[in-house]
Amino acid sequence: MSNISAAEVNKLRQMTGAGLMDCKKALAETGGDFDQAVDYLRKKGAKISANRADREAKEGAVIAITNDARNLGVIVELNCETDFVAKNEGFVALANEIATIALNHKPASLDALKALPFQNVTIADRLLDEVAKIGEKIDVNKYELVSGENIVSYIHGANRMGVLVELNLAPSEANFVAGKDVAMQIAAMNPIAVSKDEVDSSVVERELEIGKEQARAEGKPEAMLEKIAQGKLEKFYKESTLLAQEFVKDSSKNVAKYLDGVESGLTVKQFKRVMLG
Repeated sequence: MSNISAAEVNKLRQMTGAGLMDCKKALAETGGDFDQAVDYLRKKGAKISANRADREAKEGAVIAITNDARNLGVIVELNCETDFVAKNEGFVALANEIATIALNHKPASLDALKALPFQNVTIADRLLDEVAKIGEKIDVNKYELVSGENIVSYIHGANRMGVLVELNLAPSEANFVAGKDVAMQIAAMNPIAVSKDEVDSSVVERELEIGKEQARAEGKPEAMLEKIAQGKLEKFYKESTLLAQEFVKDSSKNVAKYLDGVESGLTVKQFKRVMLG
């Protein structure tokens, strides 16, 4: 190791972000060849990742961003093992960089995202570099892409949740604020669909059956069970579908009425919600 200069070690550290001793050892093992030294560190990351395959990477950072035109948005969840790493500025910056790459390239899947270039390597290889540097299991585990006319993003709770909302009208300052409000609503209330028309039929059938069983347990006549179950289903829609939910900032109206009050005809076309873990 004595033949490896401090300048060479520092150069490799700048290239990879790996620790001082790891860089020094990598250069020594590869005879000072920087390309091989980078590969050496990446292989170390792969070994660490394999050894920690059974570990849970439940911490991390969720990033939700849109482009300037607001017609494209992505959510990326970068995971790690500990809250200490998740709150590190470098880790959050890496998550933001990956999200920006996703926004620029619009990959169709999580695997396609990991195969995209990150500087002179792929995102997958960059993650192995990070594993080698930090010593924790690190991976991108969730990815969502939304395209449309007017998309608003929101990050909740120190990167612990990301939301994308697509509105139906052209972007404006007023509906941007409304989009943020609705995204906060989605983060807080976790609706299962935009409206009752989008609720899966299996969910509807299940709720009706539950409603009938509850009414039956209460001793209601069999002839009334269907009507009672339908009433319970409507309550379920109000609690569980976005537009019908009581608006959290003003309980006198639901989300649909709030949006229409901002701009006539304004509504939500779709949303994505990703929670850490």
